[in-house]
Amino acid sequence: MATSKVPKLKIGFIGGGHRGPGLYELLLEMPDVEITAVCDLYEDRAKGLVELSKKAKKKAPKCYTDYLQLLDENVEENLDAIIAPTAWESHVQIAVAAMEHGLPVAIEVGGAYSLDDCWQLVRVSEATGMPCMLLENCCYGREELLILKMVREKLFGEVVHCQGGYHHDLREEICMGEENRHYRLRNFKTRNGELYPTHELGPICKWLNINRGNRMLSLTATASKAVGLNAWAKAHRGENDPLATFKFNEGDIVTTVIKCANGETIVLTHDCSLHRPYSRGLVIQGTKGIYIDDRRAMSVEGISEQREAGHWDPDTWTPIDDLWEKHEHPLWKKFQDAGVKGGHGGMDFLVLRAFVEAIRDGKLPPIDVYDTAAWKYITQLSEASIAQGYAPVSIPDFTNGQWVLDRPYDKGTYCLEEVCEPNEL
Repeated sequence: MATSKVPKLKIGFIGGGHRGPGLYELLLEMPDVEITAVCDLYEDRAKGLVELSKKAKKKAPKCYTDYLQLLDENVEENLDAIIAPTAWESHVQIAVAAMEHGLPVAIEVGGAYSLDDCWQLVRVSEATGMPCMLLENCCYGREELLILKMVREKLFGEVVHCQGGYHHDLREEICMGEENRHYRLRNFKTRNGELYPTHELGPICKWLNINRGNRMLSLTATASKAVGLNAWAKAHRGENDPLATFKFNEGDIVTTVIKCANGETIVLTHDCSLHRPYSRGLVIQGTKGIYIDDRRAMSVEGISEQREAGHWDPDTWTPIDDLWEKHEHPLWKKFQDAGVKGGHGGMDFLVLRAFVEAIRDGKLPPIDVYDTAAWKYITQLSEASIAQGYAPVSIPDFTNGQWVLDRPYDKGTYCLEEVCEPNEL
């Protein structure tokens, strides 16, 4: 990549809605970051970001409602990178425009709308040499990195199967979409598929070496009936509210099954419109053991057997809290020593630092454009499978065959391909 090491990264920040302010405040705390320009389609949100800078006693950034104007007016000397936590529909167009302006870009998570979108991300990144990183914070979750370390140490044996889900009761957020100018409502109205795959899929892909010696080959997806949002709207907005009887396309439960080139299977579940506690529902199972997130426990040969007088008992579970001391990922050891900070239990801070330090130091981001395209495209493929009567559909290879080679990556604090000793946080 062309970006050279700079003492302070000048960032253009696009997106002041639901996700933006929390990430913005974390960036304001970073001494090697300067936010020089902000943008949101809604002027009040853009100005809200400016006020956050003023509150933090930082120089007020330039303020825009048109991201193309932001890019055109600042690209020459006032920007080193773009961070865009915007609505799902705008991710690709903003990322492409940023890269065509010669700027690395990080976009927030959310499913893609077409194959052309994903190929465009890849082709523009390749043509310009500019990185495009998906800000998948769950790749830096404490449990997810614990499992990554144990996978690399072969403690699960040969991995056979993984599961994950976005189990999150978002009925209020979805149904209040018009009042709060939130994009989820229009997607639940019009689409039917795995709308939000990457929280669970991102970490699983890193465990399974997807795009680096392995790849996703095909999937099938199935959707349940859609009644949860109607029931919530009727109870909380009234029987005469339009959403109480609106025919939502998005099934309350969408289940996607993925087959990988090396033989593993992945099951994803999208579950946002029924009552339930939050869970990412992670499961990893190999020839020597299993981890189940909802049990907060694992059963692994050589670990769980120690709790049963030296013999292997497949019904013995080891609580995850018994594993931190010996198996904690070194990044999280360092993070806790430095003091965990940032949203979503610290994951937001770590994924932002992963992008900032990669661009600042002229290195490859740990989640590259091929990961970004492959993970996002699962949404559109799941829609296609459901629309065709739950038929199997092929998953494109965005690396164009390079997944069979030793594709380069940079070692370091935020590496997701191997376990590295971190620098000071």
